[in-house]
Formats: sequence, C-alpha cells, structure tokens
Amino acid sequence: MGRLPLLLLAAVVLLAGCGGGSDAKDPAAQVPAERGVRAKVRAAQAVTAADFPATGGRTLQQVANAAGSAGPELGLASSVFTVGQDRVAFGIIDDRSGFVYGKTALYVARSPDQPAAGPYPAPADVLVTEGRYRSKQAATEADPFAAVYAAQVPFKQAGGYSILAVTQAGGETVAAPGEIKVIAPSQDRIPGVGDAAPKVQTDTLGSARGDVASIDTREPPSDLHGKSFADVVGRKPVALLFATPQLCQSRVCGPVVDVALQLRAKYGDRVEFIHQEVYADNDPNRGLREPLQRFNLPTEPWLFIAGRDGRITARLEGSFGLGAFERALKTAL
Repeated sequence: MGRLPLLLLAAVVLLAGCGGGSDAKDPAAQVPAERGVRAKVRAAQAVTAADFPATGGRTLQQVANAAGSAGPELGLASSVFTVGQDRVAFGIIDDRSGFVYGKTALYVARSPDQPAAGPYPAPADVLVTEGRYRSKQAATEADPFAAVYAAQVPFKQAGGYSILAVTQAGGETVAAPGEIKVIAPSQDRIPGVGDAAPKVQTDTLGSARGDVASIDTREPPSDLHGKSFADVVGRKPVALLFATPQLCQSRVCGPVVDVALQLRAKYGDRVEFIHQEVYADNDPNRGLREPLQRFNLPTEPWLFIAGRDGRITARLEGSFGLGAFERALKTAL
C-alpha cells in the first residue's frame, strides 16, 4: 500500500487556532476572539434545519440560485462515504483563503438538475484545544481556522452526488457547491460500527525501546503510546487514533491528536487512548505501518472507538473536533 491520497480542504491549511481562554463546557471559549472569530464560531455551532428553507421539490441548482451569492469554495474534510447515514465534513473558504463561519447546512442531489434533499444542519465543531494540550503543529496566533463543519446525511444509493453548502455569514447567504462519491457497504473494507476491531499490535514506547520520535511526529511527542491496542482491546473501551501530526497530508492530524489529549484528561480513567503513527519509519516513501494496513485505511486521520467487548462503536475520518470526538467516546461508555 503506497502513499495516502491527499484529503483536500481547498487550498487552505485547516489547523486549530491558538489563543483565548478555555472552558470544557464551551469549546468555543478556546477559540481566539480576534477578528470576531470566537463569536462567529459560537453562532455557527447553533444551527437547525428550520434555519434554512425547505427544498419544496426544487432541484439543487434552483436551491443554489435562491440561496444568494456564490463565490466561496467548499473544501471536503472527509472522503470516505458509504450508503446509509454518513458524516460529511467540510470547510467554506472565501476568496482570501479565509474560513467562513456562520449557520450552515447541506443540500444533496444526484446531480444539480435533480430534486434536492435537505437541509441537513452542519454545526461547527471546534478544533481548538486548551493551551496545555496544543502542539507546535496546531497553529499560530494569526490562523483563523478554528472549526470544521459536519452534517449527517442519509445516502440511499451508491454513486456520485452533488452537494451544496449554504452558509449565513456577514448578513448574507452564500452557497458553495461540491461533489462526492458514495460507495456501497460491500465496497467498504474499513472496519465499521458493530465489527470486531482488528487486534493489531500498535507501536509503544516499549516496542520503540524508548525512542519516542520514531513512533510520534508530534512536537512535543504525546504520551499516548503506553499500551498496545492488541493488549487492551476487549478488556476496556479504547480510542485508537491513526494520525501523523508532522507528515499528515490532510494537515489536520496535529489538531486531532491535541483533541485526543484534552479529552483523555476527562475520560482517561474509563477509556484507553492510543495514538498510532502512519508511515513506516516516518517516511511516506516507505509505505504504511502494519496497523493501518490491517484496518485497510486509504486516508488519514481516522479514529476508532472500541467498546469493552472489542467491537467498534464509532469511527470518524478526516477533520473532527472536540464535539465529534466526545460523542464518539460516549458510544462505548
């Protein structure tokens, strides 16, 4: 298995921002207040289908025409979609490569001239952690990328779909189109909810003989390498995170490891948190480490939650923040 394909988020590096205070009950409080980003993210978290017009039998193109101005780009932050209810993560990027925040929803159709389904609310999920959990790969004070959108969309059939993200921002409504491909469950080779998790040996500080840099590209390295997945799965709930903070092609692996560290502080007495690097010898040209091959992972990062019985209770791909990670954890508790 070779180098992982790039998970695009348009031309923008999607990173968690720094600055601001912290509040476990209000992740948006960790977002920098500069340029009004914190207030915008907080507003973007509270969204319902009622905030957007019903399709009324209109085609996706007609929904787009009525939505308002075009211009922003939709950048996908997830790439594996399967028939059934699935998560579509994305960002909205303006013409200055800035991230657009506001109440957002998705509309979906098989093609622009087909009847649209939706709106599916896409609340913003905060990527910013408290300062003590932040890595050097997180961001700088100037980065405004603090959250990612995600909608739960029911896909009835495999094949291509056109999607339209509609965002209420700056007193106007803007629309950004995109396309995705949905596969049949029989084509999904990645372990899913209800499956027994592959009992793989993940890298540990012991197996690395104390050389943490060989199994963790995060700066500074995390301490999520104490136990191998194979030694704990089936005995207690486990959060297994595949990510490479320094080499991540999707450029969201630094923030997701930071998120794991913050949530371990809350759930670490009930859940084992494990971080597994992606590339053999931390070299993309050397191919994937064995645990990723065993999980049949075509992209990264990925999070798998396994319950006490060793079966997967949740999986997440691409960019996900504190909200999605915590909801995934709760499926095993």
